[in-house]
Amino acid sequence: MKRIILHWTAGTYYPTAYEKEHYHFLVDKDGKVHNGKFKPENNEVCKPGNYAAHTGGGNTGSIGVAICAMAGFVNGKNTGKYPITKKQFESTMEFCAKLLNKYKLGITPQTLMTHYEFGLKNPKTTSAGKIDIIYIPSYPWVTKDEVGSFIRSKVKWYKLKGV
Repeated sequence: MKRIILHWTAGTYYPTAYEKEHYHFLVDKDGKVHNGKFKPENNEVCKPGNYAAHTGGGNTGSIGVAICAMAGFVNGKNTGKYPITKKQFESTMEFCAKLLNKYKLGITPQTLMTHYEFGLKNPKTTSAGKIDIIYIPSYPWVTKDEVGSFIRSKVKWYKLKGV
């Protein structure tokens, strides 16, 4: 595995069967991590019907981690009925630190990124224009272009904490 790509589901607070088919791990409102249908290793070589298709143009070698939230998101002033909770966000950051340790990956923009960042770096893919993750309700001062760096800093803090 070469990277983790972070998403929000644009759904409710708990994973659906459909969402479990597209992400390796999903974090619910309470911070509980749910396994998706496929293991990250299924994405080493993406065979039709046998991998988690979470990032158009970037699934091979990528672990898809999704926060179950943000249905109805419009912008920071209108986050819909299911904004990411602080507990959920922090649990996701801690879990990503554990995944990075497990797969012996460092914390860089190439190894830990949002779907939004992937789309910016790969404008000819179907991931271009994706908005997950551009807003963190618990940290509203973080701009969309700072979210990736903020996430990497949070994950680094958990990693240094010894998770």
